[in-house]
Amino acid sequence: MNDTAAEIASQPDVWRQSLALTGQAQDELIAPGERMLVLGCGTSWFVAQALAELRESAGFGETDAVCASEFLPRRHYDRIVAVCRSGTSTEVLEALRMVPASTRTTVITAVRGEPVDGLTDSQLVLDFADERSVVQTRFPTTTLALARHAFGADLDAVIADGRAALEMPLPADPAHIEHLVFLGTGWTIGLAHEAALKVRESAQAYSESYPAKDFRHGPVAVAGRNSLVWSFGDTPKELDDVAREAGATAYRSKQDPLAQLVLAQRFALAMAAHRGLDPDRPRLLTRSVVLTP
Repeated sequence: MNDTAAEIASQPDVWRQSLALTGQAQDELIAPGERMLVLGCGTSWFVAQALAELRESAGFGETDAVCASEFLPRRHYDRIVAVCRSGTSTEVLEALRMVPASTRTTVITAVRGEPVDGLTDSQLVLDFADERSVVQTRFPTTTLALARHAFGADLDAVIADGRAALEMPLPADPAHIEHLVFLGTGWTIGLAHEAALKVRESAQAYSESYPAKDFRHGPVAVAGRNSLVWSFGDTPKELDDVAREAGATAYRSKQDPLAQLVLAQRFALAMAAHRGLDPDRPRLLTRSVVLTP
C-alpha cells in the first residue's frame, strides 16, 4: 500500500481522534458575531470555502473565503483563519503579513514550529492528521470534520459513512472514464472542487467542478459517454437526467458528503493505478509551495 492509500484509509479513525480538539476549535472558529475570513491555497482554499459556508450557515456570523494569493486587506475582519498543512506556503505567509495588527489570526496546520506560527496569534495543530503524501487527503477532511463537530454536528454517522466509503464499490470503472465533473451546493461546492483537484493531482485526468445548477450553463457541452458526473450533497436530482442525456454516467449517494469525498479520493487513486502513475509522486507537485524571492 502506498502512502496516499494508507492515509485515505485512516480517515475515519483520524476524524474520531480530532474530536479531542473540539473545545479549541470552538474557541477559534465559532466567535459568534465576528466577521471572519478563511484563506488558503490549493486544497486548503477549497477547505476554506467549505468552512466559511458551514460557519455562516450555522448562524455564527458573516464568513468569507479567499485564495491566499488573492488576499488584499480591503475589508475589515475581526478574525482571519488560515488553513495551511505545512505552515510554510509562501502565499499564506505573505497574506498573513498584510493582516492589520488589530485582527486576530489563527492557523489550522499539521506541523508545529513553522514560519506560520510567528504570524498568527494561535495555532490549531492537527499533527495526527499530517501526511507523508504530497497529495492531501486526511488533513483537509479532518479539518472539516472537526469544524463541523465544533459547529454542533454529530459525527458518529459521518464516521460510519466514512468507514463504508472505504469498502463500497467505485461508481464506475476508472478504465472507462476519461472526464469527471463534480457538482456541489452550499458547503459541498468546496468538496466538489477538492474532489476534482484530487483527480488532477493523482491521475493527471481531466476533471472539473461547479456549483451544481451551473452544470447546465455550459459545462454539460463537454460531457459524453466517457464522462462521470458526480454530485455531492443535496443537488437537484434532475441534473442526473441532464448528464445521462449527454451520454455520461451520473452518480449520487445518500452518504454524508465528507464520506463521498473519501470515495472520490479512492476513485482518483484507482485512476492513477490504471494509468500506471505513482500517486505518492505526483507530476510537478511538492508538499508545500515555497517561492524564492
